[in-house]
Amino acid sequence: MTQLNTPYPSTAYLTGFLRSRGVDAVQEDLALALVLELLSPEGLAQLQEAVQALPAARQTAQTRHFAAAYAQYAATVGRVIGFLQGRDATLAHRINTRAFLPEGERFRSLDIYHQLYAGDADPLMWAFGALGLQDRARHLATLYLNDLADVLRDAIDPRFEFVRYAEQLATSQPSYDPLAEALAAPPNLIDATLQRLTLDALSRHQPRVVLLSVPFPGAVYAALRIAQTIKAHQPSIITVLGGGFVNTELRELNEPRLFDHIDFITLDAGERPLLALLEHLQGRRAAGRLVRTFHREPDSRRVVYTQWAEPDVPFDETGTPTWDGLPLDRYLSLLDMLNPMNRLWSDGRWNKLTVAQGCYWKKCSFCDVTLDYISRYEAASASTLVDRIEAIVAETGQTGFHFVDEAAPPKALRALAEELQRRQVEISWWGNIRFEKTFTPALAEQLADSGCIAISGGLEVASDRLLALMKKGVSVEQVARVTKGFADAGILVHAYLMYGFPTQTVQDTVDALEYVRQLFENGCIHSGFFHRFACTVHSPVGQNPADYGITLLPLPPSPFAKNDVGFIDPTGADHDALGQGLKKAIYNYMHGIGLDEDVRAWFTEVRGKVPKPTVPRHKIARSLTAGSTRP
Repeated sequence: MTQLNTPYPSTAYLTGFLRSRGVDAVQEDLALALVLELLSPEGLAQLQEAVQALPAARQTAQTRHFAAAYAQYAATVGRVIGFLQGRDATLAHRINTRAFLPEGERFRSLDIYHQLYAGDADPLMWAFGALGLQDRARHLATLYLNDLADVLRDAIDPRFEFVRYAEQLATSQPSYDPLAEALAAPPNLIDATLQRLTLDALSRHQPRVVLLSVPFPGAVYAALRIAQTIKAHQPSIITVLGGGFVNTELRELNEPRLFDHIDFITLDAGERPLLALLEHLQGRRAAGRLVRTFHREPDSRRVVYTQWAEPDVPFDETGTPTWDGLPLDRYLSLLDMLNPMNRLWSDGRWNKLTVAQGCYWKKCSFCDVTLDYISRYEAASASTLVDRIEAIVAETGQTGFHFVDEAAPPKALRALAEELQRRQVEISWWGNIRFEKTFTPALAEQLADSGCIAISGGLEVASDRLLALMKKGVSVEQVARVTKGFADAGILVHAYLMYGFPTQTVQDTVDALEYVRQLFENGCIHSGFFHRFACTVHSPVGQNPADYGITLLPLPPSPFAKNDVGFIDPTGADHDALGQGLKKAIYNYMHGIGLDEDVRAWFTEVRGKVPKPTVPRHKIARSLTAGSTRP
């Protein structure tokens, strides 16, 4: 249950690696298959039956709209899916008439444009112009799919979302009880569809071992439903769980009930643990020599963790990812937000690749720097990376790449750009970096010439005091100059932003938003996202709270997930109210709205007087001018 526009990379990485070691491995994307089944004429017919069976008290505006417009939904859903898959481009003309699709509650988001551009016959003209036919239709079709997702949520399962399905059952849950209860409940339409797809995959592939990747909490419930189906119908198949959620939240696992569905659980990079596990299943390795692996003893039902000391597979020997077996022509290019940078996460089928394992900085105090995916830093050579790029392009026929590093190193990116240019390999790429001073305007130009179209990075709280406390190793003015260099090179820039960090005051928050406003105003960044700081047990803040002026709340005994930990900040700022203002502001800034307004106007939910920013209104503009004159 991740993105619908492109496969999550873990299965491609592991399939390519296992095949390079002689293992007969295949891959399936049951999350995509599930959504396509639900959003089909047959799926909508079953959904309509469920809607009609709802008691009046459970009906919502969206379910009533769906029931009334069901015939139109049934007639259009297949066409819309084909359009979003790139198979029926001319349908854009019909969609853009605003008479072809039934329009439910999600289309109310267009009302703001009616208000802002009331004088225009077409209020979306500002975003798409006269010829933005495909993008305009893709945005409307995305709203249509979101309407249908809301019906699935309201009529079938209140936990349903395309990306974060039932994530509350798994996120930092000290008890396995919520998941156990959900898995014991009678299957609903979504569960039954996933069960059928699972059995079909088993029939086609006849596997002996099934690996389930759970990168996020919103993938856990569906993964366990898949495992539950496998054990109910073919209990001899070995099921193995891994992925980002496991690596972060299940490190102290002691819950035997999870092993009713899963035979083994591996931590961190999967290559070495899986080789060891396969040798064990073939009778060539004792259980005591498994690597970073949990299992349950059959007699005592005791959960055992085995960590045989064995080196990980070097990053440059992990092989080339492969997308063989995944239906690359069936992914959906969606356009959720009318922002050119923000769309990259949901629009287009990107080949995912990693420049370097881990993070070369690994100092940020809010980050899980003690965990393997951050702490073990290894880079592949530029030659190896371009070899992989050429192989992937030859396999997929697509030249778009998303480098999914924690923070791609500037030295490695420079070498990659030089190698791409030397071999005359033409691709489009984007990825995540630190906004450090090594990224000069000249390097930005070189990256752009090699195919870089966009960059994202963490500005976090735009406050030099808090950036120093976070150990980010950057200042606000430095970030401004670096991002402006990228923007001037024609590269889109996205900033990850944070609020609620320990000791952050209302004044800090107001000043941070003023900095962000100025970064947008001066063309340094094109999009951003504010998320609430969460203290995790694996971060420097979680391990040394006194250094950050906070007191941790005691965690309950936790045989299952453990990650987020509550804390008391004596500052006492109402970060919930402040967060609402920050999110409203950033949404509007990304659409070019409100950049001239006093930032205090966004904090309407905050009680009491909001302080005036202490940041001079043209601070960023002056720093950019000063920076441009430096030798």
